[in-house]
Amino acid sequence: MGSRSLPVDASLDSLDAHSERNRADNLNMVSLKFHELNGVLDQGHQASSPVRRDVNRSLSGVKFLEDDDMDLEDGKLEKDRNKTVRSNKVIPIQNQALLAGLAYCLSSCSMILVNKFVLSGYDFNAGISLMLYQNFISVVIVSILSSMGLISREPLTWRLIKVWLPVNVIFVGMLLTSMFSLKYINVAMVTVLKNVTNVITAVGEMYLFKKHHDSRVWTALFLMIVSAVSGGITDLSFHAIGYAWQIINCFLTASYSLTLRRVMDTAKQVTKSGNLNEFSMVLLNNTLSLPLGILLIFVFNEVDYLYTTPLLRRPDFWLVTTLSGFLGLAISFTSMWFLHQTGATTYSLVGSLNKIPLSIAGIVLFKVPTSLENSASIFFGLVAGVFFARAKMREKSQS
Repeated sequence: MGSRSLPVDASLDSLDAHSERNRADNLNMVSLKFHELNGVLDQGHQASSPVRRDVNRSLSGVKFLEDDDMDLEDGKLEKDRNKTVRSNKVIPIQNQALLAGLAYCLSSCSMILVNKFVLSGYDFNAGISLMLYQNFISVVIVSILSSMGLISREPLTWRLIKVWLPVNVIFVGMLLTSMFSLKYINVAMVTVLKNVTNVITAVGEMYLFKKHHDSRVWTALFLMIVSAVSGGITDLSFHAIGYAWQIINCFLTASYSLTLRRVMDTAKQVTKSGNLNEFSMVLLNNTLSLPLGILLIFVFNEVDYLYTTPLLRRPDFWLVTTLSGFLGLAISFTSMWFLHQTGATTYSLVGSLNKIPLSIAGIVLFKVPTSLENSASIFFGLVAGVFFARAKMREKSQS
C-alpha cells in the first residue's frame, strides 16, 4: 500500500487542522497541491487501514477553493458574486464533488481488496516486499511528474530527513502491520477492528494536545470497542496472529496521526520554501521507506522466499501487484481531490460509509464463513463508525 492517505478513522480534528493549515499555506500558489493523510488505512485509512497506506497528488481540473469560490461545507458564497455567476458555478462544482467522491470510494475499496487478493488469493508470503514494490512505484511516478514540471516538490535535504525520520519509521510499521493482518483476517473484520484506532487517537489527543471530547464521541468510541470485541468472539475465521498484528497496527496508525501533527510545523521550517506540500510528503515518506524496507526484507528472511516462489514468474501476479501500487497512488490523488472539493467533515463521513460496501464485498468475493452474530457485530461496528463521524462533526460545529 505504497502511498496512502491518513486513515479516515483518524481524528477528525487532526484532519481538519491539517487540511486548513495546508489550505492557508497553498492558497496563493499556482501549482495544484495535495496532501497525504494514510493511509490505511485501510489505512487509514490509514490509520491505510490498519492499514496502509498516510495522505499528495494532483488531478487536472481540480483546484483549491479561492476567495471567490463556493465553500461546500457551509454553503456560503462571496457576497459580491452576482446570481448569474453563482448559478453557473453550482452545478459544475457539485458534479466534481460527486465524481471525486466516487473515485475516492472506488480506489480505496479496490486497494484493500487487491491487497487481500495478493496476500491471500495468491498466498504471497512476502508482505514487506509487496510494500517495498508499491512504494517504489509511488517514488518513480512522483519523480517523473516532478521532472516533467507537472508538480512541484521540496528537495530532500538532510535536515528535512532527520526531522521526518521518526514519522517515516511509524509510517513503515503502519503499512507492514496492515499487510500482515490483512493476510490472516477477513476484510470486514479488519474494517471493524480499525475502529480501535479512533479510541487510541482520542486518548492521545487528551494527553498530548489537551483535547477534550463530548459525551457523543465517547459513546461512539465505546460502541466501537464493543463491536470489535463481539466481532472477534464471533469470528468463525478467527486467527490470533492476524488479530495481534491488527492491534499493533491500530497503535501505529494512531501514533502516525498524532506524530504527524507534532512534526509537521517543524518540518516546514527546515524546507527552503517554508512549506511542505503533499507531493513532497509522498516522496519523502516513500523514498525513506525504501532502504528501511530492503533492510527488513533481509531481517525477516524474505529473500529466500522470493528466490523460490513461482509467483514471480507469473505475468498475472506482476500485473496485479503493479495495479496495487497504482491504486495506492490513486488513493492519495482521489482522497485529496475529494477533500478539497468538499471538506474534512464530508470526507470523514463518506469514508465511514464507504466501509459498508467494502465489508460486504470482502465477505462475498473471498467467500468468508460468517454467522448471524458475527454479521451483526460487523454491522454494529460500521454503524458505530458512522455515528463517530457524525459526533465529531457536531463537536466541531459547537466548538
